[in-house]
Amino acid sequence: MKRRSFIQKSSFFGMAVTAAPNTLWQSQDEYSIDELMGKVDIDLYGEGINLRKNAHDAFLLMKRAAYSDGIDLKIVSSFRDYYRQESIWERKYHEYTDSDEMEPLAAIDKIIEYSTIPGTSRHHWGTDIDIIDGYRNTTGDVLVAEKFEEGGPFEEFKKWMDENSEKFGFHLVYTNEAKRRGFKYEPWHYSYAPISIPMLAAFRTKNILQLMQYEDISGREHFTAGFLKSYIRNNILDINPELL
Repeated sequence: MKRRSFIQKSSFFGMAVTAAPNTLWQSQDEYSIDELMGKVDIDLYGEGINLRKNAHDAFLLMKRAAYSDGIDLKIVSSFRDYYRQESIWERKYHEYTDSDEMEPLAAIDKIIEYSTIPGTSRHHWGTDIDIIDGYRNTTGDVLVAEKFEEGGPFEEFKKWMDENSEKFGFHLVYTNEAKRRGFKYEPWHYSYAPISIPMLAAFRTKNILQLMQYEDISGREHFTAGFLKSYIRNNILDINPELL
């Protein structure tokens, strides 16, 4: 490795490591239920980034470090408010039940393979990102697990993230752990732990079951207590244990 490159990379990683102990982990008491559910405006930073301040700053450090290794960390999706998530839910629900003629419960099960019930998405928090390598050309949907595997266009991106993302506070959310339930494996979805961990802790103190039963979305009548308890246990909480 050339000395200049080594110094540059050491500088990036040094900033990440030294910044981590000084990052203030916010109290879970600071978050209202409307904020946790994406129903109020929050301060977001960075054009095309749209993250909370500390998450934004950490992402820029990580992006610069990746750039020095020939990888362009490109955000596909970050903050998503309740109403955007609601539109995704409604589109999929009616596509599956109307166009595909699926039964409502089957449609809901299909949706929650990758998409959350509005109000429960981690993307509501301004801490989570879906990212790829912007340098790699590919056709069709970029957020497909196979594209991050050996021989795929994002293979090197995934290797780099596996080795480096946690140095900047970003952890993979939905891992490829065989026993994990809930949402399917998402090798593109990372969360800024110093903020998302206390936000999840705050979310867990709320009566999520009751809140979901009163949301005015398609298929709500099928949100039984049993279904919602399973959804909370498997989809919200069965994630990378480093984010709990």
